[in-house]
Amino acid sequence: MTEKSPADNFPAGYELPKVWTWDKGNGGQFANINRPIAGPTHDKVLPVGKHPLQLYSLATPNGQKVGIMLEELLAAGHSGAEYDAWLIKIGDGDQFGSGFVEVNPNSKIPALMDHSTPEPTRVFESGAILLYLANKFDAFLPHEHAARTETMNWLFWQMASAPYLGGGFGHFYAYAPIHIKYAVDRFSMEVKRQLDVLDRHLADHRFMAGSSYSIADIAIWPWYGKLALGQAYGNAGAFLEVESYTHLQRWTAEIAARPAVQRGCMVNRVTGDAAGQLHERHDASDFDTKTQDKIGGA
Repeated sequence: MTEKSPADNFPAGYELPKVWTWDKGNGGQFANINRPIAGPTHDKVLPVGKHPLQLYSLATPNGQKVGIMLEELLAAGHSGAEYDAWLIKIGDGDQFGSGFVEVNPNSKIPALMDHSTPEPTRVFESGAILLYLANKFDAFLPHEHAARTETMNWLFWQMASAPYLGGGFGHFYAYAPIHIKYAVDRFSMEVKRQLDVLDRHLADHRFMAGSSYSIADIAIWPWYGKLALGQAYGNAGAFLEVESYTHLQRWTAEIAARPAVQRGCMVNRVTGDAAGQLHERHDASDFDTKTQDKIGGA
């Protein structure tokens, strides 16, 4: 490692210790829930509803992927994809309850339990859940070799790339307690490169894997589509000049117009317009009767 003068570091005079220790007060907006160890912090049994599929989530981009997938499956006629969606308030530390940790030992949303199998099956990591549901219902994953492989290429591209957008750019642009030019520049450069990757690919493809809508689109859109719509990290859309990526904008608009996508984005949502928030979802009729504007909450 190249030696760096402490005087040139930020903050000035900072020196790397021989062994890192946790500074509880240096975590920015999420300091109250971040910690360097795993495992539960409290006992809490997860609720189980009437359907075989039980989703435990929050409408972050990763959470929205699964809500969209389930709503797309139902729209395509897969009645077995009916589900209960339970709200996990990560700001309150719900993901560290003992029941949630049993479903996902990494304490990240979303997590899914499938009670239709001989023994209940847990599925965690959003990409794994999309792939599990695609295989279970034989939907949104092409059979043809080249298209199937391309779908998997882009699914795993998203899973590998999103940490730069969310954990890197989003954190240092929107959530860090101070703006650090080096960090903002580093992650802005990478996100701009990713947007260019998408824009160049979508110049010649209607959807990510070609002519068919797939789990690759479902995985990528809540992250990069929302950014392209100017709906991520405040003014990040203008900051990154997302309007200049015209092919990405075309793809984004087409997917945003899908009714199942619109419904999926509402599931477990707790921010924004009350009419777009469905904190829990247990029946298709909940979208008409139990959004926050209708039950008197915010």
